[in-house]
Amino acid sequence: MPHPPIYYSEYLQLSKILDAQNPVSFSDGHEPAHDEMLFIVIHQAYELWFKQILFEVNSVTEIMAKSAIDDNSTDLQTVVHRLKRVTTILKILVQQIDILETMTPLDFLDFRDKLRPASGFQSWQFKIIEARLGLQFDQRHGQDYYTSQLNKQDIDLIKSAEEKETVLQLINKWLERMPFFKEDILWQNYTSSTAEITPHSINNIHTFWMDYENIYTEGLAEGEKINAEHFKNIFFKETYFTERSLSAEACRSALFIMMYRGYPMLELPFQLLDTLLEIDNQLGNWRYRHINMVRRMIGSRIGTGGSTGAGYLQGAMDKHYIFKEISQLNSFLTDRRKLPKLPKEIADRLGYIS
Repeated sequence: MPHPPIYYSEYLQLSKILDAQNPVSFSDGHEPAHDEMLFIVIHQAYELWFKQILFEVNSVTEIMAKSAIDDNSTDLQTVVHRLKRVTTILKILVQQIDILETMTPLDFLDFRDKLRPASGFQSWQFKIIEARLGLQFDQRHGQDYYTSQLNKQDIDLIKSAEEKETVLQLINKWLERMPFFKEDILWQNYTSSTAEITPHSINNIHTFWMDYENIYTEGLAEGEKINAEHFKNIFFKETYFTERSLSAEACRSALFIMMYRGYPMLELPFQLLDTLLEIDNQLGNWRYRHINMVRRMIGSRIGTGGSTGAGYLQGAMDKHYIFKEISQLNSFLTDRRKLPKLPKEIADRLGYIS
């Protein structure tokens, strides 16, 4: 049965969208501020993109929450694809600042005071994006101010989002499921290159990791020797950090993926980890550009929502790195020519050879 004809403007509900710009300076008794229209359109576009980011992130968490995800199935491909889409959208958000900066500080002052106490800080969608990705409340800058400017309905939405399993938590579980170190038979032909270690595990730490620790430690420069202790704490001690997001087991799996990403089976897992780092990178770029724009527009004045303006944004930028525990693992990589040689059984499995 043919579907009824669809008209472009009706399908997009353009009458609602195009009637949604109502500059306060255009109301009776005020002198219209020309640039307020630009200000509204830009921020409405931001919120639409935030909606799309949430749509993608929620779909990713649904896939990652499965009891088992086949790393070679379309599941992981879909996760990587949709997260890469998020990074592309974030790049657009950064670029939109170029348009907003065509407005001068005097142009902004024509209507700025009429906006109080409204503020971009009241974007509940952006707070939910951060929460769904993995930013915990106790890790936030300015916790007292975090929801102080929001109405109860928006606060409830954010609190509900914070109770759900995050991308970071699901990534931790996914990394802990890596099978290769759970099958001793695959390592029966592994030979240590740095020490006489015969058992395949000591204190639940696989021989491979003890071997790699020796290789890594021997390659440290004099000023990097402290990293030897960091290595033990991050990869061998589950309880060393009171607030770690990735377990020691998950960190070992992530580092293994980074080291041997040239094998076909680890290509998608590496893309997933790398895409998460790019999300953090683009969020950082957006915050950096936002800070500079605020400084350019209002200098050291407080924000319309009552924050310290650029000072608050700087604090958030310095603290709100969601996947920093993944990025810090790059500190523990070594020259690929020194990597332990994997036994044939593992190499075949990573290369799709049954």
